[in-house]
Amino acid sequence: QVQLVESGGGLVQAGGSLRLSCAASGRTFSRNSMGWFRQAPGKEREFVAAHRWSSGSTYYADYADSVRGRFTISRDNAKNTVYLQMNSLKPDDTAVYYCAAKLSTGVGITTATRYDYWGQGTQVTVSS
Repeated sequence: QVQLVESGGGLVQAGGSLRLSCAASGRTFSRNSMGWFRQAPGKEREFVAAHRWSSGSTYYADYADSVRGRFTISRDNAKNTVYLQMNSLKPDDTAVYYCAAKLSTGVGITTATRYDYWGQGTQVTVSS
């Protein structure tokens, strides 16, 4: 049974930092793309960042414009874990953050419906 479990969320003041973790179990995702999405109350789930796997064991990072330069996605394949380092947090970053795994290659790295496995989410609240 494949599971993705997020952790690291919490309450932080604007300008602060958090690091989210997503631990996978049940299979490895070293040759798959992993992504982070978020959903604020009353809004649709939106893309945040992705760690895209390419043939040749190369990874590429993709970011939403709203977080580029502030957030960094990374992974540790030995731990089967993907991370999202979030710096310079803003109140607009408040949301439930979800980790996801995409089995297929090619297009759709920013599209939630293209992902196959999802975690349960972790709440991030940024106070002003």
